[in-house]
Amino acid sequence: MRYNIIALITLASSILFAGTAAAEQAVEGIEQVMQSVEPTAEVAKQEPQPSAEELWKSGEQAYSEGRYADAVTAYKAILDMGLFSEELYYNAGNAYFKNNELGEAILYYRRALSLDPADEDIIHNLEFARRRTKDRIEQIPEFVFTRWTKGIRDVISSDAWAIISLVCLCVAGIMLLIFRLAQSVASRRMSFYVLVASVLLFIISVLFAWSSREATLERNEAVVMSSAVSVKSSPDKNATELFVLHEGTELIIGESTNGWVEVRIADGRKGWIEESRIEKI
Repeated sequence: MRYNIIALITLASSILFAGTAAAEQAVEGIEQVMQSVEPTAEVAKQEPQPSAEELWKSGEQAYSEGRYADAVTAYKAILDMGLFSEELYYNAGNAYFKNNELGEAILYYRRALSLDPADEDIIHNLEFARRRTKDRIEQIPEFVFTRWTKGIRDVISSDAWAIISLVCLCVAGIMLLIFRLAQSVASRRMSFYVLVASVLLFIISVLFAWSSREATLERNEAVVMSSAVSVKSSPDKNATELFVLHEGTELIIGESTNGWVEVRIADGRKGWIEESRIEKI
C-alpha cells in the first residue's frame, strides 16, 4: 500500500511537471506569435502614401494659398518618385522662387527649359530669377553661326525635331515613287525637287534632334546652391582663392576629383569648386 502511494505521488509529480513544461512552451509559442503579429499590425496601422496626383493637387493648392514651403515639399515628393515633366519642373521652380530658394528655382527652370526650349513662360521666369542673382558675369559672345544654329534648334524640342524628320522621310519616299512612276515630265521634275528638299530637311532635322538630345543628356552644366562659395586654383581647401560665386550662378563643369570639380563661368574664368556646393542641371 505504501509503495502504491509513493508510486501515485511520483506519477502525479511527473504529470504536473510535464504539464508545467507544456504550459511554459505554450506561453513561449504565444509570445513568438504575438511578436510576429505586432509588426504586421503596425504596418497595417500606417497610412497609405499619397499618389502623385494627390501630391500634385496638394502642391497646387499650397502654392495658391501662399504656403510655398508646403508646395515645395509636395513637388519634391513627386520628383522623388522618379517622375518628371517640364510642367512639374516649372511648378517646382516657381515654388522654390517664392520660397526664396534662388538656386533651386534656377535649377528647375533650367531643367524645364531643357525639355521645352520654346516655352515663353519658362524663359521669362528664368530670366527674372537670373536678375536676382548677385553675380554679374559678362558672357563671351558666341560665333554668329553657332548662336544662329542653336536658336533654330531650340525653337522646338528634340522629340518635335524627330517627328519632323520622320515626316520628311515619308514625303521623300512618296516623291521617289512619283518620280519613278509619273509619265509627264512636269510631274517628274516637281517630284524630284520636292524629293531633294525633303531629304535635305530630313538630314537637318535629324541633326537638330540629335544635338538637342545630346544637350539634354550631357549634363555638363550646374547651378551654385550655396549662398557663397570660393573658387580655388586647385582642388584643395588651402589653395589660392580665385573668385567667389553666389547662389544661382550657372556654370560649366569639367573633370572631378576627390569631391572637387573643375568649373568655367560665362566670362571664361576657370577654377575648382567643392562638388557638394553645386547641383547638376
